[in-house]
Amino acid sequence: MDFTPTDEQAAARDLTARIFGDLSTHERLAAAGTGTDAELWKALCAAGLPAAVADVGLLGLVLMLEEQGRTTAQVPFAASCAYGLLAVDRHGTDEQRERLLPSLSDGTAVATGAFAARGAIRADEEGRLTGTVTWVPWLRGATHVLVPDADRGLWLVRAVDAETASVETTAPWAAGRLVLDGARGERLGGDGAYEDVLAAARIAFAGLQAGVCAGSLARAVAYTSVREQFGRPLSTKQAVQLRAADAYMDTEAIRVTAYEAAWRHDEGLPCATHALTAAWWASEAGRRVVHTGQHLHGGLGADLDHPVYRHFLWGRQLDAYLGCGSEVLAELGDVIAFGATEEGSGT
Repeated sequence: MDFTPTDEQAAARDLTARIFGDLSTHERLAAAGTGTDAELWKALCAAGLPAAVADVGLLGLVLMLEEQGRTTAQVPFAASCAYGLLAVDRHGTDEQRERLLPSLSDGTAVATGAFAARGAIRADEEGRLTGTVTWVPWLRGATHVLVPDADRGLWLVRAVDAETASVETTAPWAAGRLVLDGARGERLGGDGAYEDVLAAARIAFAGLQAGVCAGSLARAVAYTSVREQFGRPLSTKQAVQLRAADAYMDTEAIRVTAYEAAWRHDEGLPCATHALTAAWWASEAGRRVVHTGQHLHGGLGADLDHPVYRHFLWGRQLDAYLGCGSEVLAELGDVIAFGATEEGSGT
């Protein structure tokens, strides 16, 4: 395997880093509250970055999401690409791709996924959906919601056809409560589509977690290098160095497992266990890293207005999203213990 980015992937990553670095500032994030930064989303779409996912693949998306995580930029980049662009591109019919991909690519349509409460929705023979999902990330600004039913079928629902209400989550992800009372859904894909989309989403959000952790650690390193105690920078203390080193190794573990899973997904190789491995590292190691970042800031780490606290909130949200570490590990254990055969990328 070769994780070296292609020229297209590197260019997309670098452009993403520049846009997030310029526009996702602490001041703008504070002003955005818990909602989407609409101007930043417009800038990303104008630069063609969501559309580029079709060319750079899931690995390219992971590289771009790392840059989002470094700045905790409040845009539905991961959700719209994983549950919209990639899902429709891989599992939609020719008619669905022709109809949906242009608007998802230019950002006029935004997708999210109601995967946080899998199995809560029932579908009848006519494609009418009933049930409630207590929270869906980025629902407030979404035009479409990808909903898995209790039988692991995927349905694309227009947000205007559902009842939604704002809810607050640990991280400011513009989340909402989704209520479906006979809303009609559009079937997406067939057997294996659910597993494939879930695997891709876990890989994408693991890449986002790698960036969140890298940003948290970078802030901790910068702070401890200038903060002095007893006449010496905190960074010279062995305990601080060990905590930072452990956090660095954890961050690299999240990154490399996400890269491997994304690469295998793009190559059409079996990647279900690899997606679970990446998700486990993102949950378990991610939680450790953001706690370390906050801890190394001392009292400042408890300041709700300090930038590092935002990394802490994102890290904890990503820790639990799509399965916390123990749940993912149990799922991975079942796959290994029962000798499940992997076919394609999601089974």
